[in-house]
Amino acid sequence: MTTTSSKNRVIFLDLLRAFAVLNMVQGHTIDVFLGSQFRDLNNSIFLLWFSNRGLTAPIFMFSAGVTFMYLFRLQKVAFADNPRVMKGVKRAFLLIGLGYLMRYPTATLVYFKYVTKAQWDVFFVVDVLQLIGFGLLFIMLLAYIAEKTKLSDYIVFIGGALVVIFLYPISDKILWTNYFHKAIAGYFSGRTGSNFPLFPWLSYLAAGSFLGSYLAKNPTVFKTSKFSFRLLSAGIILLAASLVGDIVELEIYGVSQFWTVSPNLVLFRLGLVVIFTSLVTFIALKLNSIPRVLILLGRNTLLIYIVHLVILYGSPWSLGIVTLLDKAFNPFITILLAFGMIGLMILMVNLIHKFNLRNKTLET
Repeated sequence: MTTTSSKNRVIFLDLLRAFAVLNMVQGHTIDVFLGSQFRDLNNSIFLLWFSNRGLTAPIFMFSAGVTFMYLFRLQKVAFADNPRVMKGVKRAFLLIGLGYLMRYPTATLVYFKYVTKAQWDVFFVVDVLQLIGFGLLFIMLLAYIAEKTKLSDYIVFIGGALVVIFLYPISDKILWTNYFHKAIAGYFSGRTGSNFPLFPWLSYLAAGSFLGSYLAKNPTVFKTSKFSFRLLSAGIILLAASLVGDIVELEIYGVSQFWTVSPNLVLFRLGLVVIFTSLVTFIALKLNSIPRVLILLGRNTLLIYIVHLVILYGSPWSLGIVTLLDKAFNPFITILLAFGMIGLMILMVNLIHKFNLRNKTLET
C-alpha cells in the first residue's frame, strides 16, 4: 500500500480526520441496519457502540476546527490579507447550501404546492453541514477579534468555547420560535428538532481552533511526547471539571442534570475528545509514514459524508436504503454491511485519486 512520508505533514491530524469520517460512516450504517430487538443498553457491546456514537460528532467537529485553524494560522499575514479567509467563507456557504439541499422538500426545486408541513419542518432542521458552515465563520470571527484586540488566540478561542458552553442551558430554555421563524430558531435550540444547533456544538470547533493555532505557532511540537502528555493532562482536567461541576449542580438543584442540558456534559465529552486526540498523537510519534488512503479519506470528508448519507437515507431525488431495509438485520450482518460501506468509501476516494478527479470545492 502506498505510504506518505511524515516529513511535511502533521500525521496525527491525518489519522484523526480519517478516524472521524470512518467512525461516522460505520455509526450511520449500523444505525440504519441493526434490528430494533438488538438495541439493548444493558448489552455491554451495544452500550460501548452507543457511547462511541455520542463522541463521533464532537471528534468530527474538533478535528474540523483543528485543521482549519492550523492551515489558517500557517499564513503569517494579517487577517485581511489571509487567502484562507475567502476560502473559508466560500466553504462555509457551500456547506450551509449543501446542508439544505440534502433536505430539500421537493424534487422539482421550484414547485412547492404539494410540500407538507412535515417536509418543511425537516428542511428547517439544522444538521451537521450547516453547523460546520457557521462554525467556520465563527472561528474566523474569533481570529479577527484576537487580531483587533491584540489578545492571544488562546484566550479568545477558549473564551469563545466557554461562552458557547455556558450559554447552552440558557439558550435551550428559550422558546425561540416565539421570536423567530423555525428556520432561524433551529440554530439556537434542539427543541425545534435540530440535530446540531449552534449551542453547544460550536464549542468543539472553537476548542479545536485553539489546538490548530497552537500547532501553527509551534510547528514541531507534535513530534514530542511532551505535547501528547500535555493534551492528556488537558483532557483529564476537563473531565475533572465536568465531574466537579456536576456535584455543584447536584447541590444547587438537588438532582444531577448531567445527562440533560448541562455544560458539564459538554466539558465531559470535550475532555474525552482531547484524551482521544492525545492517544492519536502518541500513535503518530511511532510512525514515519502512513497509507495514502488515510490522507485521501481525510481530504474528502465532505464528499464521503454526502455520498454515504445519500446511499443510506436518500435525497429529494433518490430513495435510500433506509426506506427499504430500516433496522432489519442481526449484529453480524450489520457489521458486515458497515465494513462494506467503509470499503465502498475507500474505493471511491482511491478512484478519485487514481483518475485525478479532485474537486477542491469538496475537499477540506
